[in-house]
Amino acid sequence: MSNPFDLAGRVAIVTGANTGIGQGIALALAEAGADIACVGRTPAEETAAGVRALGRRAELVSADLTTIAPVRRVVDETLEKLGRLDILVNNAGIIRRADSLDFTEEDWDAVIDTNLKSLFFLAQAAARHMVGQGSGSIINIASLLSFQGGIRVPSYTAAKSGVAGLTKLLANEWAAKGVNVNAIAPGYITTNNTAALQADETRNRQILERIPAGRWGEAADLGGAAVFLASDAARYVHGHILAVDGGWLAR
Repeated sequence: MSNPFDLAGRVAIVTGANTGIGQGIALALAEAGADIACVGRTPAEETAAGVRALGRRAELVSADLTTIAPVRRVVDETLEKLGRLDILVNNAGIIRRADSLDFTEEDWDAVIDTNLKSLFFLAQAAARHMVGQGSGSIINIASLLSFQGGIRVPSYTAAKSGVAGLTKLLANEWAAKGVNVNAIAPGYITTNNTAALQADETRNRQILERIPAGRWGEAADLGGAAVFLASDAARYVHGHILAVDGGWLAR
């Protein structure tokens, strides 16, 4: 392997590619050589422009992954527009915050359906193609709450704990078929999902005091981990959950 991190000629689906973590990962994969299907509820025009500026192809795939209805179409449309599929980054997700005594069934279902149910069925749809070609990489976006309990986010914690378990199960089933399944567990990253925490002076201070790196992470900080797990450098890495957290779990 002259450059085991080279993704030239490969095609990646990145869900939730509009902003934040999804955008950062999409741009990192493109910089490593991959073409990108940018999936989002609204067209990820800014991300696609960034991918094209790096000299790679980008296609917009509109899909609301709060239900599994568009899952097969996402894969089919990517194959139609970009000709192949080598990498899936399951990043799309939402969060709902409330005390567990007050948490509603509506908020429970919304988060579980988006963050866990759709993730599984999109992985299934992608893997049916990848198994057929004998190769592929699926990267799920887990969380620190795949390891810890957190507070006031019961459905999010349940979903992200499920993502960790599914990552291991799918690796067990698909590793021998040429498909790598792994996950990235981001720490506290400056995204729309964490805006409320950043705005809360007390919680923001408590979080920063706990992070050995002394800062919130940025979406770009996850790019290298995604490129590694998508590349031949990780060809013998299966079922791993890679924390990119500024040292949070080490405390």
